Amino acid sequence: MDPRAGHAAPATVAAPRSIADQSVEQLGGRMSILTRQRADHERLDRLMARARETLDSPDEREHARALRALARLVFTHAFAEEAVLFPAARRVLPEGDPLTLRIESDHQEVDDVVSDLDGSARSEPGHVELMERAFAVLDHDVRTEEDELLARLQQLMSPRRLRLLGWTWELVRRISPTRPHPVVSRRPPGQTLSALPLTVLDRGRDNLQRLDELTGHRFGSRLAPLDRALAAAAGAVERWPVMRRGERAQTSRP
Repeated sequence: MDPRAGHAAPATVAAPRSIADQSVEQLGGRMSILTRQRADHERLDRLMARARETLDSPDEREHARALRALARLVFTHAFAEEAVLFPAARRVLPEGDPLTLRIESDHQEVDDVVSDLDGSARSEPGHVELMERAFAVLDHDVRTEEDELLARLQQLMSPRRLRLLGWTWELVRRISPTRPHPVVSRRPPGQTLSALPLTVLDRGRDNLQRLDELTGHRFGSRLAPLDRALAAAAGAVERWPVMRRGERAQTSRP
């Protein structure tokens, strides 16, 4: 007698379909987390192309501005993912913890590389290599998210839940730090607690840079010490023990 007689065959789960080639309607609408993530990824592609184009610009500051715009997108996007999207994925997906840890490792590498890139000028040896290394990790991160993480969430979450997650993610993204912070935990509670002080400090530095550009760099010598002071404060905040709670060994930095 067949020992399987009387038992239903196990249900097969269809392989997840990448969100890269789906319509907005299929992704759950314009406010869905899937749509919002893909829109950011498309903007990321445009900003990486712009950074490459400005390598040959007569004005070196144009390349620096392109990299700053890219950094603001990358770090607000990643911070909101770690605060909102990844915890949701760990609750819903059986493989959520190892999958989000893989992406967090990519985020950590981007933080490390962009921290070095931030301190280099376009004309310095190694600048292009650092930039391309960061871009390669970002490309890998996008594929992991669109082909695996977000595609799996689409299978298990209703369009309504995807839209709610999208609204929450967008809210957090708008109040997230805009610069690399390699030492801060990539998971709550440290990641969550770091949001307010690092956001205030990062956006203060952003405003100083905008002021410098608007005034034709006439006051650069006066603004530079303020920028360094805010950067030093952010570095000190990163190292508060409470900001490192929740960190996994794979993404921890001394």
